[in-house]
Amino acid sequence: MARFGLELDEGKTRLIEFGRFASANRKERGEGKPETFDFLGFTHICGTRRKDRRFTVRRQTIGKRLRSKVKEVSQTLMRHRHKEMAEQGQWLRSVVQGHFNYYAVPGNHKALEAFRTLIGHAWLRALRRRSQKGKCLSWARMQRQILRWIPTARVLHPYPERRFCV
Repeated sequence: MARFGLELDEGKTRLIEFGRFASANRKERGEGKPETFDFLGFTHICGTRRKDRRFTVRRQTIGKRLRSKVKEVSQTLMRHRHKEMAEQGQWLRSVVQGHFNYYAVPGNHKALEAFRTLIGHAWLRALRRRSQKGKCLSWARMQRQILRWIPTARVLHPYPERRFCV
């Protein structure tokens, strides 16, 4: 790294115990669960599979990233709340689908559903702020629009060992 003029930040870099035996080793020492770490937009967690209780790395969307993206979309919706509903729906579809294209990995379904729901609530808030009559827009009516325009959450990427299997 020194050859390329790179160095590690001591405040951000440390070694953690992570992997197949981390949970058992920490249990023997009387410590809690293995630590997690954030990398490439995901929080990586030591976990086990349900079917055979073997080790697996669980990946979840970093909560801070999810909240910041919802806030950013919400602010944009507020600025463009007077545009046609179809135009807003098309834009939201592209935003949500782009989020799913990156974060739709196995084990992250709950975060994908949360993102979709939060975007739907933000859209409803923006539409209700259009006029005094906007208060009449119910959640049941809004759900029909959400079903029409916002894609449902589903896993798009396979497990890494399946992807690299040739």
